[in-house]
Amino acid sequence: MPTHPTPAVVICPDVVERFLAAALPVYESLTPERPLPCFAVLLGESTPATTHVRRLAFGANARTTSPAAVEEFATTIVPRFGSAYENTDRGYWLDPADLLHISLAGQREGLEILGSIHMHPDWHRIARTPAERSCTLSSRPTPMDEHVFAATGWPVNVICYLERINGLTSYNVEAWSPGGAAVPVRTTVRAAA
Repeated sequence: MPTHPTPAVVICPDVVERFLAAALPVYESLTPERPLPCFAVLLGESTPATTHVRRLAFGANARTTSPAAVEEFATTIVPRFGSAYENTDRGYWLDPADLLHISLAGQREGLEILGSIHMHPDWHRIARTPAERSCTLSSRPTPMDEHVFAATGWPVNVICYLERINGLTSYNVEAWSPGGAAVPVRTTVRAAA
């Protein structure tokens, strides 16, 4: 994992496209009862000038199967961030075996784990109660996100915000440091043939 600050994040377009290919079906299936997450690990290389995200990898959600996850949600997350996290469909805990597999596969390719990307939906549109609708999500981190970013220490924490307006779904991405500061995001340009 890089040890220097991340001044800019450069993301290959196919990384965002692959994430959207996974996130859009999840987004389309969201209900107030099933606030399903979408999460992936970002891999690439980092220099003092930039962090270049070259690919992503998905792993299983161990939110209900990992004893450490069950304990963390029960003793820290629910008391600190609210009863909404009692719903086991809310929140993501990457399966530790998958994280190890992703790390080893990345090392074989000369890539390191740089961080993660996860989806924020337009919850204010989906939620059923006025209190839930007042919790507007965006591509900015929630207090829960800030807790996770700090705990992982990964230098790149990307939030992909999906929103439906007038029947059209749009997205934007923003990156955040482990301390919650915004990190500039750039997308590489595909070379013309």
